[in-house]
Amino acid sequence: EAGDDPALGSNEINEVPFFDVQLPYELALKIFQYLGKAELGRCAQVSRTWKILAEDEVLWYRLCQEEGYLLDMSISDHSCWKLALKNCRARENMLKNNWKNRVGAVSQLRYEPGRVLCDVHSCDGVVMAGYTSGEVRLWDTRTWDYRAPVLEAAQGPGAAGTLAQVSFVRINSSLAVAAYEDGTVSVWSLLFGREPIHHFQHNQRIQALALAPGGTAVATASAFEVKLESPDDKGFWQSPAMFEIQKLVNFLNLVPDVTGSPVAVAAAEDIVYLLKAEDPGKVLHSVYGQPVTCLDVSAREAAFGVKTFGWLLNEPNQILLYNLETNQCLTKVGNSMGDFSCVNLRDSPPNMLVAGNKDRRVRVFDVRRGEAVCSLYAHQLGVTAVQMDEWKIVSGGEEGLLCVWDQRMGTKLWEMHARHPVRHVWFNSHSLITANIPEEKNPRGSSITDDDPSVHRKYRGIIYSYEFSVDQLAVDSVLPICRSSYDEVTGYNYNIGLAVPYDNI
Repeated sequence: EAGDDPALGSNEINEVPFFDVQLPYELALKIFQYLGKAELGRCAQVSRTWKILAEDEVLWYRLCQEEGYLLDMSISDHSCWKLALKNCRARENMLKNNWKNRVGAVSQLRYEPGRVLCDVHSCDGVVMAGYTSGEVRLWDTRTWDYRAPVLEAAQGPGAAGTLAQVSFVRINSSLAVAAYEDGTVSVWSLLFGREPIHHFQHNQRIQALALAPGGTAVATASAFEVKLESPDDKGFWQSPAMFEIQKLVNFLNLVPDVTGSPVAVAAAEDIVYLLKAEDPGKVLHSVYGQPVTCLDVSAREAAFGVKTFGWLLNEPNQILLYNLETNQCLTKVGNSMGDFSCVNLRDSPPNMLVAGNKDRRVRVFDVRRGEAVCSLYAHQLGVTAVQMDEWKIVSGGEEGLLCVWDQRMGTKLWEMHARHPVRHVWFNSHSLITANIPEEKNPRGSSITDDDPSVHRKYRGIIYSYEFSVDQLAVDSVLPICRSSYDEVTGYNYNIGLAVPYDNI
């Protein structure tokens, strides 16, 4: 056993006894850096000198960083990194248990004057929603009061105060973008408030809208052209590229983390284009008569579902994974008679992707092995939205069901149902945002006039925000009426229920 001097203080250790030799403290520390948490705990029981060494802040700071906790902190930010790691692991376990048991707070995000919900997107807990009234609304679910601005659209010269219906909305950490049915596009900065910082127009209806996840580039597809817009170094918006395409675009994504001019991936019926300014007409994939049914793009790869000729040639539908640098097909996964309706590559763990299919199944694929890791019978009318992390899968269906799955066990943890298809799913470690968006934007029985409030709440669609870091049952969560700041001067008093506490003050 290592010997020890009982009178030694922690600041006076120059040499550490290693059995029958004495080693300098720095050298002993280097040896201990190869040990894990359990080994350090055992070493701390050997002697007082080894205890001081095994609890050195350098060792526990390194362990904390290796496990992915507090990555943005320096070693001087905590006085006890061993305790910090313990607290981080305890919080992670608490969140995991809360997710599994549906313990937390749930809130409904509604905006009654907007009438019917058209599209929803979210980024890091900030939710953006577009409505048939033409209004665009933001909520920040990271704060509990949900007081968020209604973003003001740029009024055209001929518009007499009326707004076109919103087609698409997209948001990232710095920008919010909305495309309208009349072909206009507005871009807002999340820093500068409600007025748009950029506005442009297409002559025809916009079929697809994309916003770079970490950048400032915006891509739109209208008729047979794809247009890229991005600000220069001084903040002046310009159009670095315009691409002519032979067919109408169904899906459009911008490649994240691109230096230089933005790069887009567009799926137009049975052709997938890689759109770069220096190589405008690059076809990534094309098989005549086999349309693309879904698309997702990560920094280096693109994944898309292809509808083959099916039972005629005994050829099942598949998901193709392409490398965006070599433009080569890396692998083909899937073996289904149903169409792949959604795929998520960007948010999935490395070498994994998750896809939903019209055959009612959610499948997780390991792209290295080219096979399905698990297949879950999920939704009665087909899967519309999916996302996964290391241990769970969240899926939404056409019938309005939201399901949370344990990936390793292949079992359903819980489900929630609402009217209308689940079109948007986003989650991080502690929160989940889902949106049920109606197919019918002008439900029967409602008046044509824009200010008519007679659309019943059940036809409007709904956004749910779940917060799992709150250690309480969802049924006991604080109602929005109890979280209001009462800042609104006047209220909209149709369908008010007890959810929105507008008062006349």
